[in-house]
Amino acid sequence: MNQLDVALDQPMINVERRHRDEWSLKAKIMKNKTSYIMIAPYFILFFLFTVLPVLMSMALSFTNFNVLEPPKFIGWNNYVRAFLEDDVFRIAIRNTLIFAVITGPISYVMCLLFAWMINEFNGKLRTFLTLIFYAPSISGNAYVIWNYVLRGDRYGILNGILLALNIINAPIVWMKTEKYVMTFLIIVQLWLSLGTGFLTFIAGLQTIDKSMYEAAAIDGIKNRWQELWYVTLPSMKPQLLFGAVMQITQSFAVADISIQLAGNPSVNYSGATIVTHLMDYGSIRYEMGYASAIATILFLLMVGSNKLIGKLLRRVGN
Repeated sequence: MNQLDVALDQPMINVERRHRDEWSLKAKIMKNKTSYIMIAPYFILFFLFTVLPVLMSMALSFTNFNVLEPPKFIGWNNYVRAFLEDDVFRIAIRNTLIFAVITGPISYVMCLLFAWMINEFNGKLRTFLTLIFYAPSISGNAYVIWNYVLRGDRYGILNGILLALNIINAPIVWMKTEKYVMTFLIIVQLWLSLGTGFLTFIAGLQTIDKSMYEAAAIDGIKNRWQELWYVTLPSMKPQLLFGAVMQITQSFAVADISIQLAGNPSVNYSGATIVTHLMDYGSIRYEMGYASAIATILFLLMVGSNKLIGKLLRRVGN
C-alpha cells in the first residue's frame, strides 16, 4: 500500500474510530443509567445555579450592562478599565493578594496541625476540642466580639489593656487608622479560619488505616514527623486538596470581615478587597458588566491558585 492509499484511508479510519467511541459511550451510559438518573437532580441544579451563572458572568464582562437596558458589547473595555484606569481596583487586588498569600498558607497549616494534634485525643475530649476550635468560624457574634476588642475609645478591650500598661497615652481608633487595618483583618481572618477545612482534616485523619503506621515502623520510620510526611499526608491527599480549595476560596473571597470591621469604603481603601469592590459596582452602582469583569478576574485568580496548589500537593510524601 502506497502513501496515497494510506492518506485516503485515514479519514475512514477516523470515522470508524469515532463511531466506535460513540457506541462505547452509549453502552457505558446505558449500563450505568441508574447512577446517572440518581445524580441527575444534583447535576441539573449545579449546572443551573453554578455553571450557568459563571458562564453568563463571563459573557456579561464584555458588555456595558446596567440592568435596566439590554447589554451592549464593548469588548475588552471593562478589563482595560480595571487594570489601567481604576485605581481602587489596583489597591483592592494588591490587598487581596497580600491577604491571600499570608492567610492562605498560614490558615492551611494551622488547620492541619490543630487537626493532627486533636486527633491524638480520644472520645469526648476530641469532640469537645473540635467544637472549641471550630466554633469561631460559625459564630454569628464573631464581629461583635472583635468590634468590642478594637473599639476606638478607652472602653475598647485592646485600648484598655494598652492604656493600663502605659504602652499608649491615648486611645487609638484602630480600624480608622490606615496602617493598622490590614494587620487586624489578617488576625481576625486567621482566628476564623478553622472551619470546613479543619473538619475535613480531622475526618481524613480518622479514616487512615492504623496498620499502615505499623508497617511504616517496620520499614524504618523513626519519629512522628516522618510518620506525618510519609504515611499520614499521602493517605489523606483528597482531604488535603479539598482543604486547600476551601482555604484559597476563603482567603481570596474575603469581604464580610473588611465591611464589618473597617467599613465599606474603608479609610483610604486600606481594607478594600476584590469582593468589596465587586459588591460596590454590582450591588450599589449596578454596573453589572464591569462587576462581571471583576468577578471573572477573581475567578481566574482562584482557578490558577488551585492548579498551583494541586501540583504542590501531588509531591507530598515523595
